[in-house]
Amino acid sequence: MNHVQSVLVAGGGTAGLIAAIILKKKLNIKVDVVYSKKIGIIGVGEGSTEHFREFMNVVGIDQYDLIKHCDATFKSGIMFENWTDQPYLHSVGEPWNSKDAQYGFVYANQISKGIKKITNDLLWENKINKWFLNRKEEFPFNQFHFNTHKLNEFLINFAKTLGVNFYDDEIISVNIDDRGNIQSLIGEANEYHYDFYIDSTGFKRMLMNELGAKWQSYGKYLRMKSAITFQTEDEENYNLWTIARAMDAGWMFRIPVWGRYGNGYIFDSDYIDKDHAHREVEALFGKDIEIGKQFHFDPGALENTWINNCVAIGLSGSFVEPLEATSIGTSIQQSFLLMHKLQNYDQNVIKDYNKSVNDIMENIRDFLVLHYMTRKNNTDFWRDLANQEIPDSLGTKLERWRHKLPVNEDFSHLSYYILFNSDNFTMCMHGLDLFDNASIRQEYDSKPQSIHSEAQDLITKQNEFNRNIETVSHKEYISIIRNCF
Repeated sequence: MNHVQSVLVAGGGTAGLIAAIILKKKLNIKVDVVYSKKIGIIGVGEGSTEHFREFMNVVGIDQYDLIKHCDATFKSGIMFENWTDQPYLHSVGEPWNSKDAQYGFVYANQISKGIKKITNDLLWENKINKWFLNRKEEFPFNQFHFNTHKLNEFLINFAKTLGVNFYDDEIISVNIDDRGNIQSLIGEANEYHYDFYIDSTGFKRMLMNELGAKWQSYGKYLRMKSAITFQTEDEENYNLWTIARAMDAGWMFRIPVWGRYGNGYIFDSDYIDKDHAHREVEALFGKDIEIGKQFHFDPGALENTWINNCVAIGLSGSFVEPLEATSIGTSIQQSFLLMHKLQNYDQNVIKDYNKSVNDIMENIRDFLVLHYMTRKNNTDFWRDLANQEIPDSLGTKLERWRHKLPVNEDFSHLSYYILFNSDNFTMCMHGLDLFDNASIRQEYDSKPQSIHSEAQDLITKQNEFNRNIETVSHKEYISIIRNCF
């Protein structure tokens, strides 16, 4: 058994800071961070999943502080434009996700009627219930958009209040002992001796490469491998969602943060190059666009993210295209998992941890692949996707799900920490018209009349509630928080 009294996080990006904060908050151990201000952070991930809310609640981050100091806005989900004939919104919320046992009977009610918008109408109107402004402890959504660089500074300051020490130093080498453990990290200024290490050095994987970690590529299933990012000016109002718009050879995200929009075109460089992507973006916006960053990536994950006395969290351990903002959510789930596994670990614990992380990544991979199962065929890229290979783990489920709604039991063989469950897959499949609606209607019709009545009652009450409440726009809501709280 290995008892850990000290942990060093190598890397000062969002992933490393999340790991440091969770471990320091929940374990009585020494946790420090070594990072180089000279290297900086990638700084392109500006959206979260609902797991960020849980992270904030667990460690005690004030929600108003996050909004004010990180230029944050709310995120209800992701609006998919141009993937199908009609846009669809991936947003899980009550009462639409109500269950009878595991069965999503409200979703079934709406799908059976051919209703495309199986979400709250207020979301599509960019309106927020004003009631929340009088309830400081309540917030209308569990997801956020934020300025990554300001979030980074905010998390550093928060970690310091917990007692995390920060060292501005550039790691130049890794000392490995004869048992394969990291003995120390050698920096330009100091040498660092700790019991346990977290590699959050990004794509460099400075620690994990020294431990012989191997990368497993998802390139066979996920075609995106290049990206350009850029900023555009502020607008009169903000969407309550991230926009994911299908383009010629990939898709573009648009994320509202206070004072500007963050944008990126994620594309398959087998079909277009940076210049084509740039021209396509400028044609869409109808003006000149200045590209901020370009980067290339191989979607995938390490075969083992925990090796001996080191765990990789963040880009060092996994990276896929940001279609569902999975990067930060994965870092949070990995850190929660590590929090439970770290003390008195042995090889069996390491094996269990790696199995759970592989489950998380399989779940993400399959969910992203699902998004590309569209009938869109206006370019060579989209036409070729019709013949794209899909993982067996997804294919076997889809055969069943075409004729009956997913339930969480379908994911029971995977880790508790996976990001996406039956509600997420249901909404995406419905948006892409992948259900056999006659079968879904038949399944729903087989349920007792009491279930039908309850579904309709929940929908009717929600619609009546929406008609009778006072609302504000998204931007007005954020403005009030920034100025009054």
